[in-house]
Amino acid sequence: MLPKPEPFVKPDMIFSVSDAATLLKKVVETAFPEIRIRGELSQITRATSGHMYMTIKDENAAINAIIWRGTPVGFKLEEGTEVIITGHFTTYPARSNYQIIINSIELAGVGAILKMLEMRKQKLAAEGLFDVSRKKPLPRFPQTIGIVTSPTGAAFQDIQNRLRERFPVHILLYPATVQGATAAAEVVAGIEYFNAKNNVDVIIVARGGGALEDLLPFSEEIVVRAAANSHIPLISGVGHEPDWMLIDFAADVRAPTPTGAAEMVVPTKLSLVQELDNLSHRLNTAFVTKILHLKRDITNVNIKSPKQILMEQGQRIDDLSRTLSIIIENKINMTKQRIALMSRFPTIMENRLNMLNQSLIHAGQMLKSLSYKNVLARGFAIVRDKDNQIISTNTAVPASIEFSDGVLKLD
Repeated sequence: MLPKPEPFVKPDMIFSVSDAATLLKKVVETAFPEIRIRGELSQITRATSGHMYMTIKDENAAINAIIWRGTPVGFKLEEGTEVIITGHFTTYPARSNYQIIINSIELAGVGAILKMLEMRKQKLAAEGLFDVSRKKPLPRFPQTIGIVTSPTGAAFQDIQNRLRERFPVHILLYPATVQGATAAAEVVAGIEYFNAKNNVDVIIVARGGGALEDLLPFSEEIVVRAAANSHIPLISGVGHEPDWMLIDFAADVRAPTPTGAAEMVVPTKLSLVQELDNLSHRLNTAFVTKILHLKRDITNVNIKSPKQILMEQGQRIDDLSRTLSIIIENKINMTKQRIALMSRFPTIMENRLNMLNQSLIHAGQMLKSLSYKNVLARGFAIVRDKDNQIISTNTAVPASIEFSDGVLKLD
């Protein structure tokens, strides 16, 4: 039990109502210059002046409370939230009541915070803000990355260092406070800035680890909605591996740390070199295989009507050439895109493409050399019977002889 204070007003003293009210106000304010109270919020209202009025209560009592406009509040005040307030008591003579003026307010313990976050998560999930169908893929080779974080924090330095190690890209920083009453609004402003300017390929929202209370701005509704509504792919890199904020569920990709976000957004130089080598090898193998198949088909031709068959083969080769040209063009275009990122390898790829082109020219020359007209030019002739069929024995009666410069009729 708290000690009972000694009375200082004499029984025979007579006060006016105003004097009594003023005396009571001084007594209350003097006795309670600062007090911390734990309880549950209810009846929260915001006046047009910007002041917030509410009640803090437990199972046995309730106290009116006021937060003057401009007093920092690091989270959204909601009905039923358990908090610890720090302030001072005063009275309001016009209504004959007492109230507490709140100087600071905090959530009452991790359990209360987790309960609040779970309720908010269920609400936002019901709106579809966390649906997988909303997720956007990250670009393969981003040219510019937008980062929303504190410019002086370790998170920004970690991201810069990792990007520099893996694959240097252009970075745009939107400086934002990542802790405290204004953090949520500044993070939202950063996301909306990049979306309005449309000047980056991907956005990273980042902050290093910290206490659960410090990370709460990244679970505010306005931050979650801004992340979900971003038309630019967004990575959440807040806290450490065990830390899950509500922005993680709305982001397109959740990274365990700010450094992990940098690793997700760009590949390494070594992996690009290996990918380019693999692509070159596949291109070379595909072309060689096509040439070998073409040579085999020509070798296995069973000449019945040499001119007709060669014309058909020529048409087929033309079709294959067009197809190969399309394939080559597509492969070259894809390769050029990767070569543009790896400036150290253009000469290698150009030499390989030239070798493949020479192989194609050589194959065309071989095909041309197989024409039977070349055989006739060397002094040979084709003997046919009256049905225009080629004679290969001396038992048939020849009707015509074809030389390189024309056909001689024998009948």
